[in-house]
Amino acid sequence: MAPQDRLTAHFASVESNASKPQRVGPLLRADGLSISYGPQQVVSNVSFELGRGKSLALIGESGSGKSTIARAVLRLLPSGGRATGRVEFNGQDVLALPERQFRPLRGRAIGFVPQDPGNSLNPVRTIGSQAMEAAALLDEPHAAIRKAIILDTFAQVGLDNPQRVYDSYPHQLSGGMLQRVLIGLAVLPRPALLVADEPTSALDVTIQKRILDLLSRLQHELDISLLLITHDLAIAAERADSLVVLKEGTVQEAGKTTSVFSSPASAYAKKLHADVPALNPDRYAALRDPGFRLLNAAGTAPKIEVSAVTKAFTVDGKVLTAVNDVSFTVPSGTTHALVGESGSGKTTTIRLLLGLEMPDTGNISVAGEQLTGRSHGSLRAVWRHLQLVYQNPFTSLDPTWNVGQLVREPLDRFKIGTPRERVEWVREALANVGLGEHLISRKPGALSGGQRQRVAIARSLVLKPDVIVLDEPTSALDVSVQADIVEVLLSLQAKLGLTYVFVSHDLALVRQLAHTVSVMQRGRIVEHGTVGDIFDNPQHPYTASLLESIPSGIAGDARVSRLQPRRMISREKIA
Repeated sequence: MAPQDRLTAHFASVESNASKPQRVGPLLRADGLSISYGPQQVVSNVSFELGRGKSLALIGESGSGKSTIARAVLRLLPSGGRATGRVEFNGQDVLALPERQFRPLRGRAIGFVPQDPGNSLNPVRTIGSQAMEAAALLDEPHAAIRKAIILDTFAQVGLDNPQRVYDSYPHQLSGGMLQRVLIGLAVLPRPALLVADEPTSALDVTIQKRILDLLSRLQHELDISLLLITHDLAIAAERADSLVVLKEGTVQEAGKTTSVFSSPASAYAKKLHADVPALNPDRYAALRDPGFRLLNAAGTAPKIEVSAVTKAFTVDGKVLTAVNDVSFTVPSGTTHALVGESGSGKTTTIRLLLGLEMPDTGNISVAGEQLTGRSHGSLRAVWRHLQLVYQNPFTSLDPTWNVGQLVREPLDRFKIGTPRERVEWVREALANVGLGEHLISRKPGALSGGQRQRVAIARSLVLKPDVIVLDEPTSALDVSVQADIVEVLLSLQAKLGLTYVFVSHDLALVRQLAHTVSVMQRGRIVEHGTVGDIFDNPQHPYTASLLESIPSGIAGDARVSRLQPRRMISREKIA
């Protein structure tokens, strides 16, 4: 059989199988599912149904059991994990199947999109070689046809140059492209069920929207059922037909999206609804009022002044201008946000502000102190009053030190106070972020994600700085923990008069937290103003596109209107 005929036969088989009469009843059904690790039960008596071609979202905080349930469906529980009850796929109890009988279903009939594409692909192998492994599930012996199917699938998931992607290594692609690759590999065998575990948690808001649109489109085109794992109620409400709300391994609420979203019955679902920034933009209005009063007061001196700053780097012999003629000011006691997609220049701008890089042109001053052109030694005096809270609390804290040592280290390095005074200041800093003294002797591994980030904030506060730079400080946290951290930051600002520079790709969170905003695109500020002006009346098309990408929580046919018809491969694709 010629390669062209094999290719045609493959797609004819796909279409033929899709048109066969299907079983009645749900595609996936969990009944009394409980999961334990040794003596500890982490999921208790969970039941739900997912119809054919429908979508269901499991939502809840970290530790609620969402991903554990997904692993049970995929039969990928780690060693020591045990699932009881029933999980029926297409009428068959998969928990009762021997592994050798279930293995043919995993990948072929049940696809999986993991959370982190950076850790899910082998960094020393090309995308094509890894895609060929997924294509082995097609039972297609001809390599040319397998490659053509891969390239077409890459095109179908929105990768503009499938051959370049095929030839690339993971580090040569962006996070959004890598996530599209993983989705492409998952849908390659045309599974009946796709399990997506937090597929957009690390992505910019515009890329997040594209990935979610892609999943909705593929679900519609290929009649795939979607099991979506997420902590974001707005995303779940916008993308799923039904919801299951989980807390500590038990179902708090379940039902149609419209009813659970619009009228949550359980206290936990109500809290999740209240914690989603996109749904509650004015939640912290009272805490932000002092900053707005300072912003509008006549004669308020700026705490930060960035004037006509430009920074270029040479990469592979080419000059890349990362920051291009950037200017903004931040009044004392207010929060200024830098927003934009990855590569927009946000991180380089804050590195310049912190004195970690020097601008090629322009000037930066903090509290009247000029940063430009100063030596590393002379910048130490500035750094005492200019602190940074890193993005990821899991990697920014030394795992071998306890909380007391971590928070005290800046005092030790700057040789501030007596040993007795340092102990007292550590306790004061921990109290300011809502942490008790009983945590002082604990190491980061014994803390939750929210507690770790509070420690990182306490560490930045212990020097009593005037300015704190917050680099995506909540991106690794659940929405409920994020809400707690935002409240801590705004309470501290109102109490201590702190000035914040807040870097984020989460525009809904920016609206809750910031007073002024600069929108960055390709190293330039394309729009600048107060939060109300930017969000209510954007003037630049790029700003408008960012705002349109914020999950609205609107479910139903609105998302289907964006779907495009499926494109088939032509024979001419194989020469």
